[in-house]
Amino acid sequence: MTHQRPIPTLTLPVNPLSKFFCFHSQFSSSSQLSTMSFFSLIFLFSLLNLAQSQRQSPRGVFIDCGATVASLIDGREWLPDATFVSSGTAKNLTDPNVAPILSTVRSFPLQGNTNKKLCYVVPVFRTGKYMVRTTYYYGGVNGRDSPPVFDQIVDGTLWGIVNTTDDYARGLVSYYEGVFVAAGKTMSLCIAANTNTDSDPFISALEFVLLGDSLYNSTDFGQYGLSLVARHSFGHNGSIIRYPDDQFDRYWEPFVLSNPTMASFRNVPVSDFWNLPPVKVFETELTSSGMEPVEFQWPPASLPNSTYYVALYFADDRDSSSRVFNISINGITYYHNLSVTSDGVAVFATQWLLGGLTNIILTPAAGSDIGPLINAGEVFNLLRLGGRTHTRDVIALESVKKSLENPPHDWNGDPCLPSQYTWTGVTCSEGPRIRVVSLNLSNMGLSGSLSPSVANLTALTNIWLGNNSLSGSIPDLSSLKRLEILHLEDNQFSGEIPSSLGNIDSLQELFLQNNNLTGQVPNSLTGKPGLNLKIFPGNNFSSSPPSGA
Repeated sequence: MTHQRPIPTLTLPVNPLSKFFCFHSQFSSSSQLSTMSFFSLIFLFSLLNLAQSQRQSPRGVFIDCGATVASLIDGREWLPDATFVSSGTAKNLTDPNVAPILSTVRSFPLQGNTNKKLCYVVPVFRTGKYMVRTTYYYGGVNGRDSPPVFDQIVDGTLWGIVNTTDDYARGLVSYYEGVFVAAGKTMSLCIAANTNTDSDPFISALEFVLLGDSLYNSTDFGQYGLSLVARHSFGHNGSIIRYPDDQFDRYWEPFVLSNPTMASFRNVPVSDFWNLPPVKVFETELTSSGMEPVEFQWPPASLPNSTYYVALYFADDRDSSSRVFNISINGITYYHNLSVTSDGVAVFATQWLLGGLTNIILTPAAGSDIGPLINAGEVFNLLRLGGRTHTRDVIALESVKKSLENPPHDWNGDPCLPSQYTWTGVTCSEGPRIRVVSLNLSNMGLSGSLSPSVANLTALTNIWLGNNSLSGSIPDLSSLKRLEILHLEDNQFSGEIPSSLGNIDSLQELFLQNNNLTGQVPNSLTGKPGLNLKIFPGNNFSSSPPSGA
């Protein structure tokens, strides 16, 4: 079962000239602490030329939601969103002081859309690792004082609850960031109204940034995604560190403490860390005076009991010193006798249990002649992926969608997942192999044709398409060996009834009345025992109807 919880948000002032960003966590505390499974791993790396590589522009797709024209901001092209989304309304904010990327939103109507997901579908590189970042600034677009609360979904995974109420009250913009690997050639980011949503959900901006293969590569991205909780540059008291210092435009928040820790400013060139932190985060540090321990609370906010990815970064420019210390988190040894040199070191925990406030202590080890330090850190919540609908079923439904002139507006993203947000009219199986088992689009005013690809939905037991305006021929459905009910009545289907329908042993009910069908009624149907067959009134068959049809 997937548990909903608020996603940690990154916030900043609306005025683009403001200097400081603010990062905080909005987690609930309802999760249960589980058994610790993985201990921290340490990786040492040599110094090369990271600064040169970080001059590259971020690669990916940058979407200005609600915009109608492209714009160039900070050297990146932001695209209008109409080609990525098929629902919602583009709206302009009336606040003249917001940054350009915040001046428009896409708003999704609440009425009739509770428990329906409305999705952006973005082209990506299959198996590519992406930082997905969403931006929200309400700006009173719904005419209410407070913004709505709603869900955010990546592919088939419920990312969490979006709640920007407190941020907006303080004049701040909210950001959400996660790391996911693309399982196909597209990824979807969906907005969904839940039972607590009281006005139209919205979104201001959406980014899919392609990350390097080495980043966060100790994570099993086939099973998990990463949802950012905190990312800080320790000892840094300036503006947020981002692109061009960080080639992927990750946000490194300032983090400064009072005594007994202090900030010390140095230029330490560090490269080839797996996670490629920017050089600038190693210019400052939290350290102690003399040989005192460094103790601080980080992340700043209380966390729910869950499993986290933790990465801590260290570098020293004193080759002649022996800087060795122990790291503990909430009284548990995180790493023992860590030796920090100018080569740099990163300590990772791929699955570390945290809950409540987090206390980190760096304690000098025996034989060390200088106190401990720390330069930067990242914490992500380990988000178990929700799975995917069977690929063949997804392809088949996409073909069915293309054959309809007016498909349901929520037919984007994963058809079956999350389970509370399946496509309209689609019922799916449970378990490890998710299949489409029923299609019910009766009385929906559909027009167009029925794609032959519906026959590839081989787990179907029921098809209900009655009382629409579908035309064309009835496709061969003989591959649907589990089909029990087929309702195509009150449409505009033409041509002959496929005789292959009589070869479906499981078929119990076939309603075809009030169409434009012609030719002979197949004997395989009229003589089929136990079949409830209705082909009249309507239709223009060349023979008399069988009794009861």
